[in-house]
Amino acid sequence: MGKRGPAKTPTAILERRGSWRAKERTGEPEFEDDVPQCPLWLRAEAKEAWEEIVPRLAAVPGLLKSVDRNALSRYCQTWAKWRACEDFLAKHGDVYPIKDAFGETTGMKQYPQVLTSIKLDQSLKDTEKQFGMTASARAGLSVGGEVQTPADAAGAAIREALARAN
Repeated sequence: MGKRGPAKTPTAILERRGSWRAKERTGEPEFEDDVPQCPLWLRAEAKEAWEEIVPRLAAVPGLLKSVDRNALSRYCQTWAKWRACEDFLAKHGDVYPIKDAFGETTGMKQYPQVLTSIKLDQSLKDTEKQFGMTASARAGLSVGGEVQTPADAAGAAIREALARAN
């Protein structure tokens, strides 16, 4: 049985959020801070995904490590397979007719690509959460400086409105 509860948030993301938990974590393994290289064996569509996403992830200081290469490779391969399923479904639709021995349509059946697409989509979402590639995963990240709470933002908006009124 796997570990209980949600997966731990990476320390780099906690640091960007300004969380005290980032300072509490000790004994975590240290890996090189270099950007992983795209594997030669990735299919063409997966390489395109790699070239689009890896530079964006590398722009977040401390998030991407060379050891993340395999996880990113799997993500890009999964994305390419998901894209192929979605392209097929866009062309053919989600269902096809079932015909009897006389050629009469007796019902409709879902293409296997529908279920495959759903499973691949879930796998992509899981990886996206781990790398901070979803809106909810980024919600607490700060771009720089101190983390601003909603109360801080509201206070700043009020001060700005008062300054304009004067």
